[in-house]
Amino acid sequence: MTRDLFAAADADGAHVCGVDEAGRGPLCGPVVAAAVILDPTRPIAGLADSKKLSAEARERLATQIREHALAWALGEASVEEIDQLNILHATMLAMQRAVMALKLQPAQVLVDGNRCPRLPYAVRAIVKGDATEPAISAASILAKTARDSMMRTLDQSWPHYGLALHKGYPTPAHLAALEKHGVAPFYRRSFGPVRRLIEQGCGSPRP
Repeated sequence: MTRDLFAAADADGAHVCGVDEAGRGPLCGPVVAAAVILDPTRPIAGLADSKKLSAEARERLATQIREHALAWALGEASVEEIDQLNILHATMLAMQRAVMALKLQPAQVLVDGNRCPRLPYAVRAIVKGDATEPAISAASILAKTARDSMMRTLDQSWPHYGLALHKGYPTPAHLAALEKHGVAPFYRRSFGPVRRLIEQGCGSPRP
């Protein structure tokens, strides 16, 4: 597809990088960004917005992306950075870290959304780019699968919050667990639901 080739390389063969994030909405854990430079000679079928894919499809595609891409990298911003900077600026920081960790220098960076991180490369924001640009789709899949894996790992130590199921999003079950068990250190204290629970005296985790 012409669009696939555009997302991987421009007319001169220069590398074009796709960037996306996962974890802006959850109440806990870091925000994770991925940067991907696809290989036009090794196309990956089925790339799409990670939110439109099943968990099984995401994991399968993530493996292919890591194996076939010319370059890929992850970046994250911690809970502490989210609380200090706000989620928007922390997301830009995670994206910046992902791009700067690439082993190849991109000629252009395509970012999902309407804002761009500060980078030493040409950068362009594309609204709904995760559904239209394969390199951004690939980045969305890597970011989502990486963050989901973090939540599953965290769930092993803190099973009473149900993190493996809701991945930190503010579902009714999650909010009920927070009220019952208190706010653990990995929660974003600047987020409204968490801040309100702390104000109500639920600031320390309880068994």
